[in-house]
Amino acid sequence: MSESVNERPGILVDGLAADAVAATDRGLHFGDGLFETIAVTGGRPRRWERHMARLRAGCARLGFPAPDAGVCLGEAQALCAGRDRAVLKLIVTRGSGGRGYRPPRDPRPTRIMLCRDWPDTPARIRAGGAQVRFCRTRLGRNPLLAGLKHLNRLEYVLARAEWGDAFDEGLLCDDLGHVVEGTVTNLFAVSQGAIHTPDLSQCGVAGVVRGEIMERAEQLAIPLQVAQLTRDFVEQADELFLTNSLIGVWPVARVEQREHGIGPITRRLMAALTDD
Repeated sequence: MSESVNERPGILVDGLAADAVAATDRGLHFGDGLFETIAVTGGRPRRWERHMARLRAGCARLGFPAPDAGVCLGEAQALCAGRDRAVLKLIVTRGSGGRGYRPPRDPRPTRIMLCRDWPDTPARIRAGGAQVRFCRTRLGRNPLLAGLKHLNRLEYVLARAEWGDAFDEGLLCDDLGHVVEGTVTNLFAVSQGAIHTPDLSQCGVAGVVRGEIMERAEQLAIPLQVAQLTRDFVEQADELFLTNSLIGVWPVARVEQREHGIGPITRRLMAALTDD
């Protein structure tokens, strides 16, 4: 039986405590939807406006209504209350539909919200840097979906299955060999005092912290270029760091056999990054 939002369950489906969606939901059948992964500290979802802006833009591109931001915030606050550190995941699908790919004319999106414990991240990563490898799995290029955090994550599932505990993250290339991102992170490379980050116009996820880092770089007068990056360029970079909404900034200590130190630009951006 469903409960009201005021009873603070760990999972809400359309505002009610539940642990299942309809078997006809298009998110289940086709990955027809989007999601946001949001850090929670002190009972508060962080970077809320940035996440909601990306979600609204994604819904517009996929052609179904975005959820009401005020309703989502109320549900998020109810789930997060009393949680010192947690992870909030908001999933929005196009909702249920009939058989076949054709979207319903009047979609009624499904809204799913989950609050989970904060992941156990080794302290050595922020202090000394992450251990990173390149994945064999390649990302397919599709500008219609590029940048979106959509529900079809199979490429990333296959990539993450490639390694165990020896590495902290894997870097993904597209089918032309351009470095795009990590499995759960965006990538930045520093070379000759300038920051370079991969062009995501063909594939990849445009992370909210990636956008914030780009803003901070401009404020700090650090040159930044969005470009297609080769594997050689990344491996030869002076500094490398990774970003997402949970980790903030991770410096990269090693890419396979090549060592990287935590450089001055990485340190400046780690210090400059805010939680809002």
